[in-house]
Amino acid sequence: MTDHHIGLIVPSSNLTMETELPRMLNARESIAPDDRFVFHTSRMRMKHVTPDELRKMNAQTERAALELADARPDVVATACLVAIMAQGPGHHCVAEADIASALRAEGAGAPVVSSAGALLSGVEALGARRVAIITPYMKELTAKVVDYIEDAGIEVVDALSLEVPDNLAVARLDPADLREHWRRLNLGRADALVLSACVQMPSLASIQPVEDEAGLPVLSAATSTAFRILTELGLPPVVPGAGSLLGGQVSSPAGSGAGTMAGRS
Repeated sequence: MTDHHIGLIVPSSNLTMETELPRMLNARESIAPDDRFVFHTSRMRMKHVTPDELRKMNAQTERAALELADARPDVVATACLVAIMAQGPGHHCVAEADIASALRAEGAGAPVVSSAGALLSGVEALGARRVAIITPYMKELTAKVVDYIEDAGIEVVDALSLEVPDNLAVARLDPADLREHWRRLNLGRADALVLSACVQMPSLASIQPVEDEAGLPVLSAATSTAFRILTELGLPPVVPGAGSLLGGQVSSPAGSGAGTMAGRS
């Protein structure tokens, strides 16, 4: 039996990442009990999802990384998708490299995952080239997310902004409402549906039901982050009831060293 230590960097007002990610990995323990997961979190101040507060929060990243380095995690995930995407296309590469550098300076060589980069990896792993997305953001920030995704070569065929600027209010949105929100999107050309392009907006309880009804793969920033965490740990990216991305049939990203659960048996 192995304990895998996961470091999380989250906004101070985030309530969802530390809920959905443990739920997914605890559910995985029911089918792979030899792997257990331990979480260590460092927080960065942010209350409202505005460009100014996002910039101020990003300035705290090195301090948060240094705190996690002391715990010697096996992997670190930074979990605020829009904070990275609002900085311009490709910024997840810069953010991940900066965090990795801060960790190495303290003798912690853990791989680094960002929810922004993970979402792109999740879409790629599904073989999707066109997606529709739902965000809790104001339309200005949703537009930045769309630009970011499209710069990575993925067409966003439709986007729905729920326009909730208060980050705590985002965490209190009912995930069951997403089972109706997705119907407002035009999915005619979509290969996949991003049910929550935000790790603060709860969606896990609706991922599988919406996928079953919509008839196409459904993922979120959180399920994508779980996918990347597992593959960086060299584990099959399988979580029961969390959509096709974590269903055991999707290949791991190149170079991750993990196969499907079927490939491990």
